[in-house]
Amino acid sequence: MKRRRRTEILIQGDGRLAKEMATSVTNKYECREVTPPEQGMIMVKMRESAKNSLFYMGEVLITEAKVEISGEIGTGLIVGMDELRAEYLAIIDAAFKAQLPEMQEWELRLLEEERQINKAKAQQQAELFKTKVNFETMEV
Repeated sequence: MKRRRRTEILIQGDGRLAKEMATSVTNKYECREVTPPEQGMIMVKMRESAKNSLFYMGEVLITEAKVEISGEIGTGLIVGMDELRAEYLAIIDAAFKAQLPEMQEWELRLLEEERQINKAKAQQQAELFKTKVNFETMEV
């Protein structure tokens, strides 16, 4: 599983999964904090559709952390002020880079979490479609 997909699942999903995964790593392996969770601002890049050019829409507050496990540095970055989740993401990223044995089990859990996220999104979309007005059949 690619890093981007894994991170999206961990951010969008239930925070308990990230906590469980990070805790299982810190209980078994030495985990060194390279950079403690800290807030910062980053520029948000957007693509303008008419000219297909990039521009910076504005800034967003983020929390970033870096952790080292078995010589591999993992980075956790999340929008907003969530120091714990940023640290969990960094630990999980470092664990995947270090190719720890737990990765096999995690991939299955991540795929299940992704199914739950997609199911919740589909349900939310279905609820929104119930409120959609069809103007073609409206009598005026």
